[in-house]
Amino acid sequence: MPETKTKPGLNLARIDELITEGREQKWALIPLLQKIQEEFGYIPPEVVQPIARALGLFPAQVQGVITFYAQLYTKPQGRKVVRVCRGTACHVRGGKTILKLVKQHLGLEEGETTPDYEYTLETVACIGVCALAPNIVIGTTTYGHMNPKKVAQLFGEGKGAE
Repeated sequence: MPETKTKPGLNLARIDELITEGREQKWALIPLLQKIQEEFGYIPPEVVQPIARALGLFPAQVQGVITFYAQLYTKPQGRKVVRVCRGTACHVRGGKTILKLVKQHLGLEEGETTPDYEYTLETVACIGVCALAPNIVIGTTTYGHMNPKKVAQLFGEGKGAE
Protein backbone atom coordinates (compact mmCIF):
# COMPACT_ATOMS: atom_id res chain seq x y z
CA MET A 1 0.00 0.00 0.00
CA PRO A 2 1.43 3.40 -0.91
CA GLU A 3 2.20 5.71 1.98
CA THR A 4 -0.17 8.26 0.46
CA LYS A 5 -3.30 6.26 1.41
CA THR A 6 -3.40 7.89 4.83
CA LYS A 7 -3.54 11.57 5.61
CA PRO A 8 -0.10 11.87 7.28
CA GLY A 9 1.58 10.68 4.07
CA LEU A 10 -0.56 12.77 1.72
CA ASN A 11 1.54 13.78 -1.27
CA LEU A 12 0.22 17.26 -2.14
CA ALA A 13 2.80 17.71 -4.91
CA ARG A 14 1.40 14.67 -6.71
CA ILE A 15 -2.14 16.01 -6.30
CA ASP A 16 -1.00 19.30 -7.84
CA GLU A 17 0.38 17.34 -10.83
CA LEU A 18 -2.95 15.58 -11.32
CA ILE A 19 -4.88 18.84 -11.05
CA THR A 20 -2.61 20.55 -13.58
CA GLU A 21 -3.48 17.90 -16.18
CA GLY A 22 -7.13 19.01 -16.16
CA ARG A 23 -6.69 22.75 -15.60
CA GLU A 24 -9.54 24.95 -16.90
CA GLN A 25 -11.53 21.99 -18.23
CA LYS A 26 -14.77 21.77 -16.24
CA TRP A 27 -15.61 18.48 -17.93
CA ALA A 28 -12.46 17.00 -16.34
CA LEU A 29 -13.85 17.11 -12.79
CA ILE A 30 -15.07 13.52 -12.49
CA PRO A 31 -12.05 11.94 -14.24
CA LEU A 32 -9.77 14.07 -12.03
CA LEU A 33 -11.58 12.98 -8.86
CA GLN A 34 -11.33 9.37 -10.01
CA LYS A 35 -7.57 9.69 -10.65
CA ILE A 36 -6.99 11.22 -7.23
CA GLN A 37 -9.03 8.51 -5.55
CA GLU A 38 -7.33 5.76 -7.54
CA GLU A 39 -3.92 7.00 -6.50
CA PHE A 40 -4.64 7.94 -2.86
CA GLY A 41 -7.54 5.64 -1.99
CA TYR A 42 -9.88 8.57 -1.29
CA ILE A 43 -10.40 12.26 -2.06
CA PRO A 44 -8.82 14.31 0.73
CA PRO A 45 -10.87 17.37 1.78
CA GLU A 46 -7.77 19.54 1.27
CA VAL A 47 -8.00 19.07 -2.51
CA VAL A 48 -11.48 20.54 -3.00
CA GLN A 49 -10.29 24.15 -3.03
CA PRO A 50 -7.34 23.64 -5.43
CA ILE A 51 -9.49 21.56 -7.79
CA ALA A 52 -12.21 24.21 -7.84
CA ARG A 53 -9.65 26.95 -8.54
CA ALA A 54 -7.97 24.99 -11.34
CA LEU A 55 -11.23 24.08 -13.09
CA GLY A 56 -12.97 27.43 -12.63
CA LEU A 57 -15.64 25.98 -10.33
CA PHE A 58 -16.96 26.86 -6.90
CA PRO A 59 -15.75 24.58 -4.08
CA ALA A 60 -19.41 23.73 -3.38
CA GLN A 61 -19.73 22.39 -6.93
CA VAL A 62 -16.72 20.11 -6.47
CA GLN A 63 -17.95 18.95 -3.05
CA GLY A 64 -21.44 18.40 -4.49
CA VAL A 65 -20.08 16.02 -7.11
CA ILE A 66 -17.97 14.17 -4.53
CA THR A 67 -20.92 13.65 -2.20
CA PHE A 68 -23.37 12.81 -5.00
CA TYR A 69 -21.49 9.75 -6.25
CA ALA A 70 -21.40 6.86 -3.78
CA GLN A 71 -18.20 5.49 -5.35
CA LEU A 72 -16.22 8.62 -4.43
CA TYR A 73 -14.81 8.51 -0.91
CA THR A 74 -13.78 11.32 1.43
CA LYS A 75 -12.12 8.99 3.94
CA PRO A 76 -9.32 6.49 3.32
CA GLN A 77 -10.64 3.12 2.18
CA GLY A 78 -9.18 -0.32 2.54
CA ARG A 79 -7.10 -1.86 -0.23
CA LYS A 80 -9.94 -4.35 -0.63
CA VAL A 81 -13.45 -2.90 -0.65
CA VAL A 82 -15.96 -5.62 0.18
CA ARG A 83 -19.46 -4.97 -1.16
CA VAL A 84 -22.24 -7.21 0.10
CA CYS A 85 -25.42 -7.21 -1.96
CA ARG A 86 -28.70 -6.42 -0.19
CA GLY A 87 -30.87 -6.79 -3.28
CA THR A 88 -34.06 -8.83 -3.28
CA ALA A 89 -32.59 -11.99 -4.85
CA CYS A 90 -29.65 -11.95 -2.45
CA HIS A 91 -31.89 -11.23 0.53
CA VAL A 92 -34.23 -14.12 -0.33
CA ARG A 93 -31.27 -16.49 -0.73
CA GLY A 94 -29.58 -15.66 2.58
CA GLY A 95 -27.79 -12.37 1.98
CA LYS A 96 -28.53 -11.17 5.51
CA THR A 97 -26.63 -14.15 6.93
CA ILE A 98 -23.75 -13.55 4.50
CA LEU A 99 -23.50 -9.92 5.64
CA LYS A 100 -23.52 -10.99 9.29
CA LEU A 101 -20.71 -13.50 8.67
CA VAL A 102 -18.60 -11.00 6.71
CA LYS A 103 -19.02 -8.50 9.56
CA GLN A 104 -17.87 -11.14 12.05
CA HIS A 105 -14.86 -12.21 9.99
CA LEU A 106 -13.69 -8.64 9.34
CA GLY A 107 -14.73 -7.19 12.69
CA LEU A 108 -16.43 -4.32 10.87
CA GLU A 109 -19.79 -2.68 10.53
CA GLU A 110 -21.05 -1.22 7.25
CA GLY A 111 -18.98 1.77 6.17
CA GLU A 112 -16.02 0.91 8.39
CA THR A 113 -12.41 0.22 7.45
CA THR A 114 -9.95 -1.99 9.28
CA PRO A 115 -7.20 -0.09 11.16
CA ASP A 116 -4.57 -1.49 8.78
CA TYR A 117 -6.58 -0.26 5.75
CA GLU A 118 -6.80 -3.80 4.40
CA TYR A 119 -10.63 -3.95 4.14
CA THR A 120 -13.59 -1.59 3.90
CA LEU A 121 -17.09 -3.05 4.22
CA GLU A 122 -20.01 -1.65 2.24
CA THR A 123 -23.48 -2.82 1.34
CA VAL A 124 -25.07 -2.09 -2.02
CA ALA A 125 -28.67 -2.18 -3.20
CA CYS A 126 -27.86 -4.51 -6.08
CA ILE A 127 -24.70 -5.84 -7.67
CA GLY A 128 -26.57 -6.88 -10.80
CA VAL A 129 -25.78 -10.58 -10.93
CA CYS A 130 -28.96 -11.89 -9.32
CA ALA A 131 -28.48 -15.35 -10.83
CA LEU A 132 -25.45 -15.72 -8.53
CA ALA A 133 -27.31 -14.67 -5.38
CA PRO A 134 -26.28 -14.26 -2.71
CA ASN A 135 -23.11 -12.55 -3.80
CA ILE A 136 -20.38 -10.18 -2.76
CA VAL A 137 -17.76 -8.21 -4.65
CA ILE A 138 -14.22 -7.77 -3.37
CA GLY A 139 -12.41 -5.16 -5.39
CA THR A 140 -13.55 -6.01 -8.91
CA THR A 141 -14.09 -9.75 -8.38
CA THR A 142 -17.62 -11.07 -7.87
CA TYR A 143 -18.14 -14.13 -5.68
CA GLY A 144 -21.49 -15.80 -6.22
CA HIS A 145 -23.62 -18.44 -4.56
CA MET A 146 -22.13 -17.42 -1.21
CA ASN A 147 -22.67 -19.57 1.84
CA PRO A 148 -21.08 -19.70 5.30
CA LYS A 149 -18.31 -22.05 4.12
CA LYS A 150 -17.36 -19.78 1.20
CA VAL A 151 -17.31 -16.72 3.48
CA ALA A 152 -14.97 -18.58 5.85
CA GLN A 153 -12.72 -19.52 2.91
CA LEU A 154 -12.55 -15.90 1.71
CA PHE A 155 -11.96 -14.31 5.11
CA GLY A 156 -10.68 -17.15 7.23
CA GLU A 157 -7.60 -16.88 9.44
CA GLY A 158 -4.55 -15.96 7.41
CA LYS A 159 -6.52 -15.63 4.19
CA GLY A 160 -7.11 -12.53 2.14
CA ALA A 161 -9.31 -12.15 -0.89
CA GLU A 162 -7.53 -10.71 -3.89
